[in-house]
Amino acid sequence: MLDHQNVAGDLRVTVYPSPEAMAAAAALNTAGILRQAVAERGRARAIFATGNSQLAFIDALAEQDIPWSAVTVFHMDEYIGIARDHPASFRRWIFERIAEPFSPAAVEYLDGEAADVAAECRRYESLLRQAPIDLTCMGIGENGHLAFNEPGQTDFDDPRWVNVITLTPESLAQQVGEGHFPNVDAVPATAISLSVPALLAAADVQVVVPERRKAAAVRSTLVRDIDPAFPATVLRRTPGALLFLDPESASESDGLLKAGV
Repeated sequence: MLDHQNVAGDLRVTVYPSPEAMAAAAALNTAGILRQAVAERGRARAIFATGNSQLAFIDALAEQDIPWSAVTVFHMDEYIGIARDHPASFRRWIFERIAEPFSPAAVEYLDGEAADVAAECRRYESLLRQAPIDLTCMGIGENGHLAFNEPGQTDFDDPRWVNVITLTPESLAQQVGEGHFPNVDAVPATAISLSVPALLAAADVQVVVPERRKAAAVRSTLVRDIDPAFPATVLRRTPGALLFLDPESASESDGLLKAGV
């Protein structure tokens, strides 16, 4: 059972009674979108976020009937200069949590070790643009970043789909706080990231945001002016976007949501 639903601009927001219920609902939504795409076109293409906030959702996908043999998987960012087998590598995350257990038709990896990073950005953008993207599965950073589109570095109308970005101090600290690196100095300073237009080019955009540490970011997403200074606010002008919350992540927006955004 749902606690409550609201609409914030074009963004539909649902608060679920537990993290487990939220993850299960997001997995059910993903499965339905991918099955429909395969039924209509014979294939599906989806972009997946990595990170701790997506773990329960990804685990819940195992309970769904998804035609993975017809699904191509992309991811949305990777640190520059990090080895593929590094514990914090997003390539490793995708391989271990999606490629190995589900065996998609193809997995397209961003190469953070590419000798020519600009060329790698162009290569990955070309792959993304080859056919429509059916679904983006994403989260929201503690400072409002989407993928690694950081406050102050984000262009909502960026003509490029893949860029090099510099992590903000807040994002560096988040990576340490999530246990991926021992300290801020160990976090790579730069990363390759899909741009906001690339992420939101999908027919459906699913945003899964659990945990109390994301509560302030959720509230800002819902109430701040739509502005690159807080990238997640762009979701309020994204038709087809769904925001999945649990009680903790909705805790600073609870009254706001029950009253109607």
